[in-house]
Amino acid sequence: RGANLRADMSVTPLLGSVSVPIAGIVRLSVDCMGGDHGPSATLPACRVFLANHPNAELILVGRAEALVEAAGWARCRVVNATEVVEMDDAIEVALRRKKDSSLRVAVSQVKPDASGVAAAHACVSAGNTGALMAVSRYVLKTLEGIDRPAIATVLPNERDGGTTVLDLGANVDCTAEHLLQFAVMGSALVAAVEGKSNPSVGLLNIGEEAIKGSETIKRAGELLRMAAASGMLNFHGNVEGNDIFKGTTDIVVCDGFVGNVALKTSEGLASMLSKFVKQEFTRSPFTKLAALVALPVLRRLQRRVDHRRYNGAALLGLRGLVFKSHGSADAFAFEQALNRAYDAARNGLLDRVHDRILESLAAMPVAAVPGEGIARNTTAPDIARSA
Repeated sequence: RGANLRADMSVTPLLGSVSVPIAGIVRLSVDCMGGDHGPSATLPACRVFLANHPNAELILVGRAEALVEAAGWARCRVVNATEVVEMDDAIEVALRRKKDSSLRVAVSQVKPDASGVAAAHACVSAGNTGALMAVSRYVLKTLEGIDRPAIATVLPNERDGGTTVLDLGANVDCTAEHLLQFAVMGSALVAAVEGKSNPSVGLLNIGEEAIKGSETIKRAGELLRMAAASGMLNFHGNVEGNDIFKGTTDIVVCDGFVGNVALKTSEGLASMLSKFVKQEFTRSPFTKLAALVALPVLRRLQRRVDHRRYNGAALLGLRGLVFKSHGSADAFAFEQALNRAYDAARNGLLDRVHDRILESLAAMPVAAVPGEGIARNTTAPDIARSA
């Protein structure tokens, strides 16, 4: 079955995709009610985004009374949604009970109609991560060969570049096969966006040695080494948490639980260090004078470690572009998520990632996953399949 599926996938077109925007116009759908701050953060971000992107259009989704401010904006259309998925809502609530939520309606704008045309090229939401993943899977479906979408974003490293890390919270429990799929999708993303034809992949672990880690991690390491031997991936080996910021590899793969903890820890550390520096430079008149002298350096440092600049994570593996903003994002941070979605749509990221995934999966030996190959569906039926 695995061999036959890979042969079919090599010629299977991407159904339900949106092509590269015609005439340079990029249209984004925005869940304006999502996140901790809702319209108080999303609407100012959308206003600045529109001012900076004359070729962009927005579909603002939310309760009509909350979006009155945007009613007269140029290149903007408001779509009413009567419900809101709260940050603590269970996944089944988002899928089964709140079918007219701003989150679901925003994601639906990316799904093509019967004629193959979608209202938007990409969707951006700061809403409940689990709900966004489940709704996106249900509405848009996943690419062939991919069991679960994964959240991927770029974290800064000391090489003046970025390390792409996935998954960052979409999948708390992962099998070794899922981690292999994440590596394939991450490689496709970096190759498409950064132009690196053979990006390096590291598996996040508690040590570099192959014998370390849980059984799942050990098995994932075996699959990744097999994939590397087949020419499917450039697998560096196990990496540790500090390697993310060293820039040891272009991509770091982990499950969503570990990835989310690593992300929030790094954000908290950056924030704490910034506050420490500010405290030390304001302790006395002398230190305040020193701060004035060092101000240009301090501003550059603050900009480099500001986690808001890196807001906006791609939900990879779907038949549409969906970007997840941090739930606590302010207007500046949410604007960055809009920028990332705009760039992804403008550069035809969906089609480029899809093609890379098919090429990689076609090269995967059947023996990599006993009995069926990587493209098998290993997950049990879940809420998203039964909604």
